[in-house]
Amino acid sequence: MISEESKARFAKEVAKYPADQKQSAVMACLAIVQQELGYVSAESEQMVADYLGMPAIAVHEVTTFYNMYNQKPVGKYKLNVCTNLPCQLRDGGKAMAHLKEKLGIDNDQTTPDGLFTLQQCECLGACADSPVMLVNDTTMCSFMTNDKLDQLIDGLRAAEVKS
Repeated sequence: MISEESKARFAKEVAKYPADQKQSAVMACLAIVQQELGYVSAESEQMVADYLGMPAIAVHEVTTFYNMYNQKPVGKYKLNVCTNLPCQLRDGGKAMAHLKEKLGIDNDQTTPDGLFTLQQCECLGACADSPVMLVNDTTMCSFMTNDKLDQLIDGLRAAEVKS
């Protein structure tokens, strides 16, 4: 299911914790799986659970709690829009609606070309900068007006044409 290199990375993560607390490496192991496979499947959750000696449901709880773990394949650009109440009060819902219309997809869907996956998410910790979104779990975008959203999407599409 995963490479020997990834299993070696598991071992390095587990070694950071006392032997009786190896389950503490669950998040790191899930991140390694996702880096290799692109998402965390039920089978890979079971593999991580077996490796760490913990119940599969405990691994699944971690996978489903955090936005950063994809439970199915996603587009090249994963767009997480904060729709928590403070962001809703500052146009987070409008930003989400604009992206749905622009991309022609709904929440938790991927565009037919495989470029964009749109997801709503809970608090990104930047309420004062709302509406906010996170691109590929790494790049925070703040004050996302419709114009800024259009620029972002159009810029990412243009970058793909040049590739």
